[in-house]
Amino acid sequence: MFSQQPWYHGNITRSTAEDLLSKAAKDGSFLLRDSESIQGAYALCVLYQNCVYTYRILPNEEKKLSVQASEGVPIRFFSALPDLVEAYHKENMGLVTHLQYPVQKEEEPEDESEPITLPPQLPPRNFTSNEGKDGQCDPCRGMERGAETTQASFSDTYLQRLQQIDLTNLTEDHQKFIQDYFCTSLFLDAEQVQNGNPTLPHFKKLTLSICKNLNSEISRTLPSLEALQKVLDQPVSPGSGRLRNQLSLDGNQSVAFRLEQLTKLIFSIEDKIKSTVFESVGYEGGHRKSLIPPVTFEVKSESIGISNKMYLKVDVEGGKVYFKKSKDGPEEKYFVHNKILQLVKSQKLQNRLVLVLETEKEKTQRKDFVFDDTKKREGFCQLLQQMKNKHSEKPEPDMITIFVGTWNMGNASPPQNITSWFLSKGQGKTRDDTANQIPHDIYVIGTQEDPLGEKEWVDIVRSSLRDITNISFKHIVSQTLWSMRIVVLAKPEHENRISHVFSDSVKTGIANALGNKGAVGVSFMFNRTSFGFVNSHLTSGSEKKLRRNQNYISILRFLNLGDKKQNPFDITHRFPHLFWLGDLNYRVDFQPQEAENIVMKIKQQQYQELLAKDQLSTEMKEGKVFIDYEEEEITFAPTYRFERDTRDKYAYTKTKATGIKYNLPSWCDRVLRKSYPMVHVVCNSYGCTNDIMTSDHSPVFATFDVGVTSQFVSKNDLSKEALGAIKFMNCVAVIYTKSKTKFFMEYHSSCLEKFVKSAEGENQESVEGSIKVRFGAQVELTPIIADPEYLLDQHILICVKSTDCDESYGVGCVALRSAESSYTEFCIKLTHHGERTGELTGGIQLHTSQGKQTEKLYDFIKVGDDTGASKAKTGDNTKASTAVLTTDISNPSYMGVGFKSNNQAERGSRTAAYSGHSAKDTTLGNLSPKKTGYDHSTSSPTGKTAAPVPEDGQPPEMFDNPLYGSMSGSRGNKDQVSPSDAHFAFPKTDLDADRQPPVPVPRIRSFTCSETKQSSTTIAISSSGLQPQNINKKLVVPSRSEGGIAVSGRPPVPVKSRTGQPQEPPLKPRDYRDSSELPSKIRLPARPGQTKDVHHEATQPPKMGRPLK
Repeated sequence: MFSQQPWYHGNITRSTAEDLLSKAAKDGSFLLRDSESIQGAYALCVLYQNCVYTYRILPNEEKKLSVQASEGVPIRFFSALPDLVEAYHKENMGLVTHLQYPVQKEEEPEDESEPITLPPQLPPRNFTSNEGKDGQCDPCRGMERGAETTQASFSDTYLQRLQQIDLTNLTEDHQKFIQDYFCTSLFLDAEQVQNGNPTLPHFKKLTLSICKNLNSEISRTLPSLEALQKVLDQPVSPGSGRLRNQLSLDGNQSVAFRLEQLTKLIFSIEDKIKSTVFESVGYEGGHRKSLIPPVTFEVKSESIGISNKMYLKVDVEGGKVYFKKSKDGPEEKYFVHNKILQLVKSQKLQNRLVLVLETEKEKTQRKDFVFDDTKKREGFCQLLQQMKNKHSEKPEPDMITIFVGTWNMGNASPPQNITSWFLSKGQGKTRDDTANQIPHDIYVIGTQEDPLGEKEWVDIVRSSLRDITNISFKHIVSQTLWSMRIVVLAKPEHENRISHVFSDSVKTGIANALGNKGAVGVSFMFNRTSFGFVNSHLTSGSEKKLRRNQNYISILRFLNLGDKKQNPFDITHRFPHLFWLGDLNYRVDFQPQEAENIVMKIKQQQYQELLAKDQLSTEMKEGKVFIDYEEEEITFAPTYRFERDTRDKYAYTKTKATGIKYNLPSWCDRVLRKSYPMVHVVCNSYGCTNDIMTSDHSPVFATFDVGVTSQFVSKNDLSKEALGAIKFMNCVAVIYTKSKTKFFMEYHSSCLEKFVKSAEGENQESVEGSIKVRFGAQVELTPIIADPEYLLDQHILICVKSTDCDESYGVGCVALRSAESSYTEFCIKLTHHGERTGELTGGIQLHTSQGKQTEKLYDFIKVGDDTGASKAKTGDNTKASTAVLTTDISNPSYMGVGFKSNNQAERGSRTAAYSGHSAKDTTLGNLSPKKTGYDHSTSSPTGKTAAPVPEDGQPPEMFDNPLYGSMSGSRGNKDQVSPSDAHFAFPKTDLDADRQPPVPVPRIRSFTCSETKQSSTTIAISSSGLQPQNINKKLVVPSRSEGGIAVSGRPPVPVKSRTGQPQEPPLKPRDYRDSSELPSKIRLPARPGQTKDVHHEATQPPKMGRPLK
């Protein structure tokens, strides 16, 4: 068999094959592996002059194998791989060099044996019995054991147990049936199993004899229940007749099976009658909707500098927010849900919130409130968001909430009450009590070392959720591998919105054959958004970090979920949202003797020093595992290894035959996520419980707000609508490989009818371990719908492939929203099977039809810095709420450069399409708010802003105040400008010559210009139509320099510049109070061949952004 050949390496990755050949370091070294792109094909990898050449081996219809060698070489067919390899040892066979040195397989070190929880097993096939002391019951004696065996047989054991049981309540014939079975028939069943028949016919005969009356009663009862079901279920279910025949007429079915079917039928009837009765009386509990009672919050409101206590009462069901002076006093004033325009969270004061309200005559009013703590503010925001969603007129939701939980149950049954887990109660970032009765839309529960049956566990979870929410959640899908399980439950109203459900599992135990370690996964579509969830249990042991990394790679490669049309991609690129949960088993890298010190730091809640040695965080930062995944900040104690029945003591030592083993307290149980760029996803809670103590692990919870899309229905006539276009140009890929091959690109997206291939790229430079490829030809894609409402929510997956073996060398993702208004340059990471394989840069331009975007529910809550808001009087009426500039909390890392062109606000960014990001750099990615500095003036992923540009094209007051941050998300981070590789440079495009450099917008605030430039400044301000508003205080006269010329008596302001680059203006606008230079007068250097027109710059509408290189 060729699998035993030393040169055949099976299903290894391309990068692993390249590493093995590089270690061989001999021309003519070779190996064979399975093809990654075509099932049943192989790849022949040959080393020559320090480059790896890959040749594809394909079978034909007759299963004959041939090598795709050089052109002009006759094709030869072989019946077996050994014959093919033997033939290509000869020279001049079409390969770059003939095969000479087979590369041997690397032997993996054997894992130390660890406790394995095996799945339930059948009784052993071989067992015998010894004769009894008195020789009685001879028929039940079977084959004797060997002379060394003295244990009692199974039948003797069972007979002894039978004698100790009180059988007075049993009829005589039933007693005889049971005794005869253990005396004689048990041994006969064992013989049947030995001969390959596991049906236990004699035990089946015993149950039929005992349940004889019950069996006839089932046959008599079933028709009555079916008649009742027909009355409740019209039209009659076509399967009911088949069910009746199966139960009533098939006498060979076991009693247990017939009882199970009967139980299902009774449950079905009960659900239908409950639903009918509840609906008839208008009851919204039970299986339908949950009623959220009104909740009152105590807050402080400032008016004319005086802090006043007041109360906000939120009535979710009524859709109103009441303002009260006393808790039990009258409801003096209220606002209806559609009059509450926006909630703006303060960053500096975590318990402060601004309500933007619509008052009479289309005016808006802002009200500032300070809550008792941050959790109260979050609870208030969640209730108002629930209220907006409940009373929305939209037929389909554009945002849902998801609960993700993981728990290693330690092979112990759960306690009676586990509701704290689903309420996100305990340690860490937790949920406020005021939001207890807000149900999540979807619950995803992952367990490891779960001793329960699937149905039993699902019933426990559903019962707990029913106690909390008064909703009977629908069971969508489950997947189990040994004692690993993942369960998905959803609200009843979402049942029809969920489709394309898939589930799968992967074993990564010993030799990848045992299921004690591995992963279970599920995927589904919610309307038009697909989700993936993976629950994994990786190799244990502090010293087995590399083995855990290998487990992750294996799961990525072999877990088969999602749309089969996107098979070229692994699950990390297949879903807009992928959540990875489970007992990942990564530990903290400390010496065992530091155990007591670790416990002391945990008691003092000094987690940061311990997290600095967390293996998972370290591996993620180094790009070895979970590339581009995000995890909310950990603010809870390690979840492993506790003494059971307590959470006050860690059991970090275990006595084994080989000595004492240390299991230092660690964050083994985690929840990670990875999403496409520029999508809405926010983590609201992340922590662990502290009152569920049956296991040595604590359950972990995480909750998310996630934006979703629905089936798009255009309001325009599609036949008359202009065709859209997506243009990619000037693409350059840097691929980390030692292969010598040519490359092309494939573009995949749900907005395209089919994937599109590019022309072959030109290999330009080859550095040790990498190759630079330029794709000069422009690629134009035609979307199926050109409406921006649809198109801006789409993404393009770009796959770089080799021309010789059609295998992927890396995949990246670009968000079309990044090119919403203009040509945009992007730089994205390329990954393949969980490894970083390169990077791709280029430009994207998007053409859409005319249309407006509707406001999304997640635009309702923003994050803003209220530094300047306190200067305004509470309750002032203005045309637009501009006192607090806001930003979207969903994806702060995707805040694009907001610059203006031709009086149109452009929200695109040259780097807004980044999909690559890590914890140590802030390249544009899908980061949580804690990790990135906010840009307080940019738009949300939907393009909505708190203060939109009016129809007349003039920007609103204080459109871009440096007190709140820059309009450009990339200004604050120089890492976003160019790739990290020193040898890589952005390609200069032909568009550069025609593109005018963007100019920062004037900072409009109350100030008085210096005497020397007063007139010109006044003209500039008035020409842009922006006048300072409500100047009541004596104004400060700042001195400044302009155009690089210092005002007399003051030195010029220093300007930061990068090493090796021309000096250019600072990327972050300055506050006039800290600098002698006004941001409005910064001049960017003119491009070659471009003339400066001072008058033109003063009169044209302001532009924002930075030059695109």
